[in-house]
Amino acid sequence: MIENTPPRQLPVCLPPHSDELLSSWISRHAAFYAVPPLVMLRHCLPEASALRVADLHLSSDQEIRLANIFATEPAVVRRMTFTNVAQSARRLIATRPTQHCTNCCPGGAEPAPVLRSQLLGWRITCPLCGNRLRDVGVRELPSPFQEYRSAALRGEKLLDEGAERGIRAWASPSEIARLLLMRRMTWPPPCERDIWRFRVLGAIIPDLDHVVAAEQENLPTPAKPILPLHLRPALLAGVAIVERAGPEMLWMLRGYMMGDNRVRFTDAAENMIARVRRSRASSQMQLI
Repeated sequence: MIENTPPRQLPVCLPPHSDELLSSWISRHAAFYAVPPLVMLRHCLPEASALRVADLHLSSDQEIRLANIFATEPAVVRRMTFTNVAQSARRLIATRPTQHCTNCCPGGAEPAPVLRSQLLGWRITCPLCGNRLRDVGVRELPSPFQEYRSAALRGEKLLDEGAERGIRAWASPSEIARLLLMRRMTWPPPCERDIWRFRVLGAIIPDLDHVVAAEQENLPTPAKPILPLHLRPALLAGVAIVERAGPEMLWMLRGYMMGDNRVRFTDAAENMIARVRRSRASSQMQLI
């Protein structure tokens, strides 16, 4: 009987920081009570396998249990997770902090709180104060895409609304981002050692090819499309440009593809557009 008794509220509950990640909050409690973070998590949720899983997948029942133990509301717990993030945008969530806001990230605390925005691969500005995000733990590089800043900010908003609130126009912004990171061909064809640097995005943002060639660093793949912070404005701007132009631009970009890559690009674009059309048709039927 004692083993089945649900854990009671902790004697001391630490207040969460604005935009703090659930695993970070649990880890700070673990440090306070001098136990490993996973032990603290399983004290609350015996079935939990990892802190990362709690950040990404949390049921309503688990939210209620955590809220009771940490003396807060289930809605507060839910806002600390990525549970509401659209599945198509999950690839844009990093496994560890890649950026920070010098204004909003708490300093001096140990362990340092981790904010949700530090893992969001579609952000270039802080969601709390709007300041430009900075790289974590690396030498900061200025973005070579400052002229695209206005479009990049619009792309950031599109991705944020699509991922966090399910708002989208004719296509999923995160899926557009994946298409733009597929490899493309140029004419005349590049030599084999240079094929790696040409992406669909470069057909929209021509400066990208030169920047990638100068840095000699391959871009991330569509499977994990998180760009370094100084290159991210190019992808965000590309998403905004394609979203504004509409499906016709995807068909134009298809002309830069060859072979199996062209087939994959076409299938993904057609499926994306078809899903949106079905969703719109369903919404119109409900209004009749």
